Amino acid sequence: MDIGRLRTLREFADRGSVTAAAAALHCTPSAVSQQLRALQAEVGLALTEPAGRGLRLTDAGRALVARADEVLAALDRAEAELDSYRSAPRGRVRLAVFPSAALLLLPGLLTRFANYEGLEVEVRDIDMTPADVPSLVADFDVVVTHRDEHAAPFDSERLEVVHLLREPLDVALPPGHLLAERDQVEPSELAGEHWISVDVGFPVDDVLHSLAVRTGVRPSVVHRINDFRVTEALVAAGHGIALLPRYTVDIRRVVRRPLAGIRAARQVEAVLRPGAATRPAVAAVLEALRAEAVSAAHNPNP
Repeated sequence: MDIGRLRTLREFADRGSVTAAAAALHCTPSAVSQQLRALQAEVGLALTEPAGRGLRLTDAGRALVARADEVLAALDRAEAELDSYRSAPRGRVRLAVFPSAALLLLPGLLTRFANYEGLEVEVRDIDMTPADVPSLVADFDVVVTHRDEHAAPFDSERLEVVHLLREPLDVALPPGHLLAERDQVEPSELAGEHWISVDVGFPVDDVLHSLAVRTGVRPSVVHRINDFRVTEALVAAGHGIALLPRYTVDIRRVVRRPLAGIRAARQVEAVLRPGAATRPAVAAVLEALRAEAVSAAHNPNP
């Protein structure tokens, strides 16, 4: 089978539409449609079918995408084997990272590569939900993402997932709050509080929702702010309380207290396509991310 057509099929599967696949491949939608039709003729099976105004994969199409991942991963491994003959990792690694992980991991990671000749790390911060990750993996070599630790893991058949750290979520209180003197806070003591959370669907809000399910205490969310630094400022000014990640919260502004009897945390993970980590440059970035994550977990805010 034609490798270019398999790549086109995978881009269509990752992005969900002919138009989006064409944009990623820097060609026209008609060229993508032509490649898909040619691949269908080559295999003798319908790989797509109409769905509304667009197309979707058939069962045969989904099966071929899974095998296409294996074929393209094998090609990546072959390219990586050639790269391994060089003295050091080289090339550009495209890294997507959600904002609070960028705050935690990026300064040290970029410092590690500041004088690293031949390797370029190109970073973009993206406020992502777990549902966004598969399409982001199509555009980036490594995607650093997060999810509620009780949520379902990512699809391991089409994605490679590297654990970086488990980051507990603590209650952030304004200085002078009645509960600020406690070593830990009982969930029942927060029943009457006003909460500041993130948009629905983002991991920290998922954790707050799962806490409500497990404790029976329904939080009253008065503001939804995705920028944790803004949330800290609102909490510090007495406009509510929040769940904030332990290693990135600024304890000069707010009081941080763990929840009693509750494991509330987010999993921070690096997600990439199968075979991508065989590239020495990508492997070097993953190794640096792991090292920065270990440092953050072992040296949290006091």
